[in-house]
Amino acid sequence: MDFVKMHGLGNDFVFIEDKTGQDKDYTALARAMCNRHTGIGADGLIVIVDSRVADVRMRIINSDGSEAEMCGNGIRCFAKYVYDSGIIEKKQFTVETPAGIMEPEITVGADNKAELITINMGRPSFNRSEIPMEGTDGRVLNEDLCVDGENWKITSLLMGVPHTVTYVDDVDSVDIEKIGPLFEKHEALQILTLHNKWMTGLSRFVRGNVVQVLRWHAEPAPVPLPSHPF
Repeated sequence: MDFVKMHGLGNDFVFIEDKTGQDKDYTALARAMCNRHTGIGADGLIVIVDSRVADVRMRIINSDGSEAEMCGNGIRCFAKYVYDSGIIEKKQFTVETPAGIMEPEITVGADNKAELITINMGRPSFNRSEIPMEGTDGRVLNEDLCVDGENWKITSLLMGVPHTVTYVDDVDSVDIEKIGPLFEKHEALQILTLHNKWMTGLSRFVRGNVVQVLRWHAEPAPVPLPSHPF
């Protein structure tokens, strides 16, 4: 089987093409290919599929075999893959996903390859029932969450995939390998971790529109990200 491995800010994926993969079950394949000890190793498997309603379709299968609706890093990699490989020749095109139709825009570099990918991900939802999280419905903004006896201010949102973010003074001083699993197993977030879709981020404002982020995914390996303008 031919495959390509790509990453967006450390969020890594294995890509395969399957024009007839609209309804195939990729659970076993994703688990095998994404295993970091016995497989290729990745956060997820992305399948390029023909679409009846868009230029192309993207399916994202998490490393545990569950299917995700959307991933910002994943669709940026996807857009570069389909453009650079000639599957799509337009610089603006549509991608079918379970979260809706996405519209990547490609900026081409001197080598005629995709250099910059712009995606309008739509509006995030901060509503507890839509993320979803346990508790009384309402917006999850700067809420108190006690983790390992320490109080954290968290904001949770749905951006295709649920995220929980907390701001700290110094990202590098936090032991993400210790605190990450404690967030992951917190009772308020269990409805997310049942589907292996929960992600948390420790963030620190650097200056202006630049923020430093350290991300914890459901897998045990933390991924440090560079300071990134937004």
